[in-house]
Amino acid sequence: MKSETIIKGLERAPHRALLYGTGFPKSALDMPKVGIASSFTDLIPGHVGMRELERWIEKGIHTGGGYAFLFGIPGICDGIAMGHEGMKYSLPSRELIADMVETIASAHCLDGLILLTNCDKITPGMLMAAARLDIPAIVVTAGPMLSGRYRKRRLSLVRDTFEAVGKCQQGLISEEEVAALEIEACPGAGSCQGMYTANTMACITEALGMSLPGCATALAVSAKKKRLAFESGRRVVSLIREGITPRQIMTRAAFENAIRVDLALGGSTNTVLHIPAIAADAEVDTPLELFDQLSKDTPHIASLRPAGEHFMEDLEYAGGIPAILKRLSTKLKDNPTVCGQSILQISEQAEIFDEEVIHSLDNPYHAEGGIAVLRGNLAPDGAIVKQSAVSEKAMRFSGQARVFDSEERAMQAIMNREISEGSVVVIRYEGPKGGPGMREMLSPTAALVGMGLAESVALITDGRFSGGTRGPCIGHVSPEAMEGGPIALVQDGDRITIDIPARRLIWEVDDETAALRRRQWSAPAGRIQKGYLKRYAHLVTSANTGAVLRT
Repeated sequence: MKSETIIKGLERAPHRALLYGTGFPKSALDMPKVGIASSFTDLIPGHVGMRELERWIEKGIHTGGGYAFLFGIPGICDGIAMGHEGMKYSLPSRELIADMVETIASAHCLDGLILLTNCDKITPGMLMAAARLDIPAIVVTAGPMLSGRYRKRRLSLVRDTFEAVGKCQQGLISEEEVAALEIEACPGAGSCQGMYTANTMACITEALGMSLPGCATALAVSAKKKRLAFESGRRVVSLIREGITPRQIMTRAAFENAIRVDLALGGSTNTVLHIPAIAADAEVDTPLELFDQLSKDTPHIASLRPAGEHFMEDLEYAGGIPAILKRLSTKLKDNPTVCGQSILQISEQAEIFDEEVIHSLDNPYHAEGGIAVLRGNLAPDGAIVKQSAVSEKAMRFSGQARVFDSEERAMQAIMNREISEGSVVVIRYEGPKGGPGMREMLSPTAALVGMGLAESVALITDGRFSGGTRGPCIGHVSPEAMEGGPIALVQDGDRITIDIPARRLIWEVDDETAALRRRQWSAPAGRIQKGYLKRYAHLVTSANTGAVLRT
């Protein structure tokens, strides 16, 4: 075992002494040493319930014959960080999380890991570390939140708070109703209730084979989640003894399966950043084209908020991810998982309890998957749209550009009702390098939806979107403005055409005009000139590569 490095031999007497100083019993010297990387924090609803799950994981590890060591990993709540400078730290925190798990596990020679996570950047950061370390590991996602209730109506965070701001601005609802919604939308612990980034990543983790079956959708407040936490702890000890590591599970086949599940669910566009980043640490190639290739062959069969009306609790009671795997079984590649069964064995045993929540392949919500990759002279290296959240009317859109060099300026114009129907709002210098940190644009997109402009105004950015975004919103435009991408040259009044079925994003200016603007353009100074974000801006790569750091 890896831990023998610090406990075997006369020269390790000081090491053993320090372990004994923690209360570590001598009888546990020969047991597998399992780290519980917990992202518990009082700051995130999805993580406040983790103290109890830590206990169940620890019980499972000890029942399996291992010894548990708990250590902490930080987390950011994207919803709380949204719409201000705090969001600049969200995506960069993914790299910190991966580095911290790697650092603690390597420095202390742990034999295996349980990765207790739940929210947007924390789950991919944990998976990146698992792939990088390649020691036995299981991910436990802490589970979705129950829907809120107001006047017998079910509520979710994005639609009933972020979009409510735009509705109130339009006079459609009162400030008193907004106050009632904000107190009721998040009734307790758990990740936000729809197929937003946190829950999308939980589903992908299970589809990758890195969580036990049922983990992704088991509700945060449920006894089922506790049982899964216990069984994960018990099972990881078996993985250590059997020598089963993440790279044996996270193969090319596993990543293709995970992408198909993502597409079938209409998941967050952030997965196009996270899956390639995880795959890079697993030394598996997942080019941007793979998402589009699989999307054309993967029907969208479950429609949760923000695109549809179902919630994560509905998917749980319909059969969860095993039921999705059952629907997709003819398109999946068999692959091992941490539970000891293969993906196809899990799908064979699954049951589908609600045909309305999980449609059949011949009766999908959409014939193609949830994500489309667009290219054109505005995005030579690609751009991303959540096509499952775009109405049929807005799938083709052409309009005049309204250009803003930051999210704040765009949001101010939206709230001041300065954006007219037929506009294409362009928000630039918000990419990985330009932001820095590639902020999510949920506040402006939700405000547009709330103001009734979801089909009559498009938004294009080199930043990214929350999983809660809907409407003709194009993100991840690459190259980004800070790198001199064409989006940096767009001016107010330029016509931009979006054609999602044709996968095109066209900036309608002639070559001579574009060349003149290119000669006149120079890169602005970086917005952050100190600390981690300055280092991040120096090292980060483009969105089309997963915004990983240069090595």
